[in-house]
Amino acid sequence: MSAQELGTPGKIIAVHISYESRAAERGRRPATPSYFFKPTSSLGLSGDAVQRPGGTELLAFEGEIALIIGTEARQVSAEDAWSHVRAVTAANDWGLYDLRAADKGSNVRNKGRDGYTTVGPDLIDAAAVDPHRLRVRTWKNGHLVQDGTTGSMIFPLTQLIADLSQHLTLQPGDIILTGTPAGASVAEPGDTIEVEVDAAGGLTSGRLLSPVTESPGGFDPALGSLPSVDDTQREEAWGSREAAGLPPKPVPGVNPALHARLEQVPVAALSQEMRRRGYNNVTIDGVRPTRPGHKLIGTARTLRFVPHREDLFASHGGGFNAQKQVFDSVHPGEVIVIEARGERGSGTLGDILALRALHRGAAGVVTDGGVRDYATVAEIALPVFSQGPHPAVLGRRHVPWDADLTIACGGATVQPGDVIVGDEDGVIVLPPAIAEEVAEAALVKEAEDAWVAEQVKAGHPVDGLFPMNSTWRARYETEQGRPGAEAPVREGEGP
Repeated sequence: MSAQELGTPGKIIAVHISYESRAAERGRRPATPSYFFKPTSSLGLSGDAVQRPGGTELLAFEGEIALIIGTEARQVSAEDAWSHVRAVTAANDWGLYDLRAADKGSNVRNKGRDGYTTVGPDLIDAAAVDPHRLRVRTWKNGHLVQDGTTGSMIFPLTQLIADLSQHLTLQPGDIILTGTPAGASVAEPGDTIEVEVDAAGGLTSGRLLSPVTESPGGFDPALGSLPSVDDTQREEAWGSREAAGLPPKPVPGVNPALHARLEQVPVAALSQEMRRRGYNNVTIDGVRPTRPGHKLIGTARTLRFVPHREDLFASHGGGFNAQKQVFDSVHPGEVIVIEARGERGSGTLGDILALRALHRGAAGVVTDGGVRDYATVAEIALPVFSQGPHPAVLGRRHVPWDADLTIACGGATVQPGDVIVGDEDGVIVLPPAIAEEVAEAALVKEAEDAWVAEQVKAGHPVDGLFPMNSTWRARYETEQGRPGAEAPVREGEGP
């Protein structure tokens, strides 16, 4: 059977992320399938040229398995779903990332252009294949770039059919594009993209051939949004920053040199240096460590809870909420900092989330709320600072609302990327621009204070010694091997 026999389908439905490999590539794994429509005018066949409009940059290909519905399906079960499929073939779900921002998720302009749904060339009889053992491959200019099997899908093909049939009637001739595995990328004029679907027994769709060309002309600014791209779109279109020719993203966490300095400096010393610079509200007050003796050092990843309200908790408290999203995506070296408004009458995390943060490589957690499963959390090798234990689960006092924004925690403003340091004295927030300077100054002051302590132990009075007057300063500089060194002016020092 040839794809030319298809005619015009009643509708084309496409699935967003459906393969484990694609989810890993994108860094987000959906809990349920989601869909979008493509117009029937976007349908094209093998050999048809796919055009990139003039003035655009990111024409992306996505090799996929296409299902052709054979008999009407409405409210069918997953067990019965495959019997409603007539045929399987190869598809390419083309998209123009330059128009994604304008579409705001609808995909009308970026994926609905003429010729942006190519299928074929041949149809495989669905009754002759196992839907869990199909393979899709994509080649760019003869090089294999995608290779996925339906056995590695998050949502099996039969689930997609059954789910869609809950909401609308699938009619004969309808086409379902079932998502793409990892490796989808950008094609440029002069490239040739091929997609093939095959199954056991040598059954194949043949290679769906799509030469890429450039169309003349652009877009009329008087009619609608114009194409635009940024590095985020380039990274997603090409599949990685490296493939897009972009520099690596800054690695979360504190750089090793600064980390080594901060390991040697107590929070009290950092607080003193911040005070000298005019920063008086940079300590996260009221929090204590579950694991005394363990230093906390990292960069802030922020999470905000709002006061509990029944309707808001119903809409934002369940499922893959903001709290779970942050704990499931925290990077190595990051500290999850939670704004809980100082409300200690409910837990803001427990042992499961602490374990997830540990597995992800988080540097720790700071919350100005409570912690449940407190004794168990204390046994986990993860620095956690909180207002103390509370047995209540999420939903008593809080709604997990949003993340990765400026928050208030324990009376301090915390922004994503701020340097967070904690020990038994508490937790301090260091602006990244001055963190190195503050740490270095604190190290110098710690060395001085250690010397002063030795003099006090030897019986010297603190008057004139703490802080050091010019005589003691000269003696200190001499013993440090720096005679004549000019002492810094320090105001406001004292016991």
